[in-house]
Order: sequence, then structure tokens, then C-alpha cells
Amino acid sequence: MKRFLLSAFALAIVGYAGMLGSEMAKPKDGQLPFPAEYKAWPKFLSEVQKGETKQVRELYVNPKGATTSQGQPFPNGTVFAMELYKAKEKADGTVEIGPDGKMIKGALAKVFVMGKGEGWGQDVPDDKKNGAWVYSAFGPDGKSLAEDFNKCRACHAPLVQKDFVHKYDEYFEKRGRM
Repeated sequence: MKRFLLSAFALAIVGYAGMLGSEMAKPKDGQLPFPAEYKAWPKFLSEVQKGETKQVRELYVNPKGATTSQGQPFPNGTVFAMELYKAKEKADGTVEIGPDGKMIKGALAKVFVMGKGEGWGQDVPDDKKNGAWVYSAFGPDGKSLAEDFNKCRACHAPLVQKDFVHKYDEYFEKRGRM
């Protein structure tokens, strides 16, 4: 009898773990893990200037996403990492500009992650859906941050023809010249 109960208990735990695994297979906003290896990924774009927010951004795409051809959506399993750096400021609060006319990167403020998977991103209202993409945010230390991911979704929503990815055309233009 003890052997039967232990076997039943073990099966229940395995079943529960499987259920958890299936829930994690479709993460929601804020549930993507921090991709510690992202700096080894191909650069998507570098030194993206966001003057209105005084930010310089560095964008990376994982190797799976880097296989995408222009005009095609990114495959499931694609992950982007976007580093947001505060622009360096002078004592008077104006942004420091380098000899190339671009803002100079200061401290890393956040890392946003955007991932795509089968059935992902379907738990949000229809007007907030960005295809199968979900979002997460992390501090410079890689620890998860609470963010309003509806802001991410609203910003990416108009890009349905570009698989909800900003700078889609610019990326493929630059990649084609390399």
C-alpha cells in the first residue's frame, strides 16, 4: 500500500510539474527570463538615438531571429534585447553630443526583452495584442522590473506590417550592406 501511495504521489507531482511547464511555455508580459547571453547575439541596431527621451539604445536579436529574411515575420523563438542608456548630460542639463553629432551614452538604465512564441501574447485585450509577442523589463543587474507593458504594446501596435518590430526596414537595409 505504501508503495502504491508513493507511486501515486510521484505521478501527481510529475503531472503538476508538467502543468506548470505548459503554463510557462506561454509566458505573459513580465515573465520572460533575462537572456544573460544577449551581448553575444548579433546586433540588430546600434546607437539608436531617442532625443525626446534622452536615450541611446542598443538592440540585439538572438541567432534564431537573425535568420529572418526581409519581408518575412520573425519566427517563433525570436528574442530581442534592447538596452536603454541615459544620454550623458552637461551640468546645465543639456545632452552631451559627440563629434559624430550623436548623443553620448551614459549609464545603462534598463534592458527590455521582447520574445515571440506560438500562442504567446493572447491573454491581453484584442486592442493590445502584438501578434505572438510578449515583453519583460530588467534593471542593469538583470533583475526583473515591474513595468506597464501596455505602453510597449501601444508603441508596437502600429507596426503590424513589420511583425510589430521597430526599425524593421532599417535593420534589413543595414544587414544587406554588410
